[in-house]
Amino acid sequence: MAPQQASASIDQRCIDTLRFLSVDMVQKADSGHPGLPLGAAPMAYVLWQRFLKHNPADPLWSDRDRFVLSAGHGSALLYSLLHVTGYDLSLDDIRHFRQWGSKAPGHPERGHTPGVEVTTGPLGQGFANAVGMAMAEAQLAARYNRPGHVVVDHRTWVIASDGDLMEGVASEAASLAGHLKLGKLNVLYDDNSVTLAAGTDITFTEDRAARFAAYDWHVETVDDGNDVAAIERALQRARDETARPSLVLVRTHIGYGSPEQDSFKAHGSPLGEENVAATKRNLGWPEQPPFLLPDDAMAHFRSALDRGRREQDAWQGRLDAYAEAFPDAARELRTSQEARLPDGWDADIPVFPADAKGMATREAGGKVLSAIAPKLPALTGGSADLDPSTFTAVKGLGDFDPRATPGEDQQGSTGGGWSYAGRNLHFGVREHAMGAICNGMAAHGGVIPYDATFLIFSDYMRPPMRLAALMRLHVMHVFTHDSIALGEDGPTHQPVEQLAGLRSVPDLLVIRPADANETAVAWRVALEAADRPVAFALSRQKVPTLDRGKYASADGLRKGAYVLLDAGDGEPELILIGTGAETGLVLAAAEKLQQEGIAARAVSMPCWSLFDGQPPEYRESVLPPGVGARLAVEAGSPQGWHRYVGDDGDVLGVDRFGASAPGGEMLERYGFTVDNVCARARALLERKAR
Repeated sequence: MAPQQASASIDQRCIDTLRFLSVDMVQKADSGHPGLPLGAAPMAYVLWQRFLKHNPADPLWSDRDRFVLSAGHGSALLYSLLHVTGYDLSLDDIRHFRQWGSKAPGHPERGHTPGVEVTTGPLGQGFANAVGMAMAEAQLAARYNRPGHVVVDHRTWVIASDGDLMEGVASEAASLAGHLKLGKLNVLYDDNSVTLAAGTDITFTEDRAARFAAYDWHVETVDDGNDVAAIERALQRARDETARPSLVLVRTHIGYGSPEQDSFKAHGSPLGEENVAATKRNLGWPEQPPFLLPDDAMAHFRSALDRGRREQDAWQGRLDAYAEAFPDAARELRTSQEARLPDGWDADIPVFPADAKGMATREAGGKVLSAIAPKLPALTGGSADLDPSTFTAVKGLGDFDPRATPGEDQQGSTGGGWSYAGRNLHFGVREHAMGAICNGMAAHGGVIPYDATFLIFSDYMRPPMRLAALMRLHVMHVFTHDSIALGEDGPTHQPVEQLAGLRSVPDLLVIRPADANETAVAWRVALEAADRPVAFALSRQKVPTLDRGKYASADGLRKGAYVLLDAGDGEPELILIGTGAETGLVLAAAEKLQQEGIAARAVSMPCWSLFDGQPPEYRESVLPPGVGARLAVEAGSPQGWHRYVGDDGDVLGVDRFGASAPGGEMLERYGFTVDNVCARARALLERKAR
């Protein structure tokens, strides 16, 4: 056999190995999506065998290429790739696809399966994650590479589906990626014209190539998804294009070779035993045994181990030379990549003096962020076009954008120049993509990303925030304008139910600090919590900076809730619980009640989940079980507060939408006054007495 024929033969054997390993795992599970692997196996094979820089023996090698299967429903294809190339994913796991305890769950899950970079499934999220990965690589490369010493140099590859491109989050992210000229981002589009329920012609008929060209992407088209040589040429051109991200449209056939080819029926259901057998016959594959792994195909696939080792060894040599030439930069890069906080990162965090007038916690947050960022090189982020309102721009650290040059319109500049090295990110009005991009940056590693917007717009970010919690990614979400007190913008901008919704997300740390000093502690806690995302809820209006010589230390925030002002000796007869901007109100009411002879305790509760994680003894010391008269005060939905106030307690909250009026008037009309808090507290005691 001629060498070219032999090469074509092994290519086809490998492609069919991927196809039928995927089909067999879906069929055995009687659950899954066989259509994508059958159609997309050729492009996946070419990418993984000829372009992807990775080492299956070290899935976390920092300079590996990142691969994202944004079309996460096609997970069987990814698991097939991982197994055959030598990752720690056994054939037994493959055989137990979608079953309890298997490393091959229904959709790819970061941290569960070696080699899976991000959790995908909700369409469009993986695409936007990949934009974040490319941004992280570009920033780290610009900051740490030196002439003759390149230690950050890798690409981000994506396989995306029609559904990914339909979702708005992908459009937001693609627009930003084109603007930022992310030339190391390459997306392979599985253009099979079929979705779960129908052909795309009933909903999705725009010119996708023209759309991405308008985003300033490099666009390639492959007319035959089985043409290995054409796919390779297109991917090579995409890799050679360094000034723009690339979209490669590959025309495939969903369920290729099966009786259900080009039908939506092949998308989300097993083929069935008869159709599996027919597909194998159609493509010349043995019907038995299932999970067949031909020796020659496996030997070819496992060459990835040798390639990966050589590539990583060469990189390690470059890194060693870099560390010798630039020891400080190498040390800083290593600390960031290992997700460690450098010594002294918090040395300049301010301590705010007592001030009855005080400041908004959003403003305090900005001051704290500006103190931390210069000493924490990994910290990078920005807002959805709201920097002047969220106080999240850090002066002098540069702006992430390669396009701007001196003389151009510099509105929005934070100082320090415009380049990929800039640590201030500008997301534009794209909250959904912003959250997903930050997830990708955190998953990439080497950076700690933060984003910012108004609390009401957290609704746009719920999908990526949920996924960040599921992946336990270290992402900071800064939400300001956290209550009806934001005022005249009215009910469209006044959050009511958002806090309750965020607190319901497992593993999302929601912190609503009471004053400037609690805000400083909140940032410390958030940055130390390296295995979970954090959401800050910060006020627009000024709140008193509490006198910590008179009241308890703001360090009590670390435990989620603490006694701010006690009733004196013995157990209190009444507990007032405040959070965020309402804590000062609770404190003033407690002091007034004490003047009336009522043994009132004031508790600050900035974070439910931190409090819930404390030992029972501590929780009971703050909220003694024998004290049933408890009043919680928060300018948001009362939902969830009854777990802390109990059956005999009460909640002063907001159970209807807001209105357009000045913030102070809003609070007064909704009952957030010292007199009303005292009246509600007295009513509790009277009810108890009866």
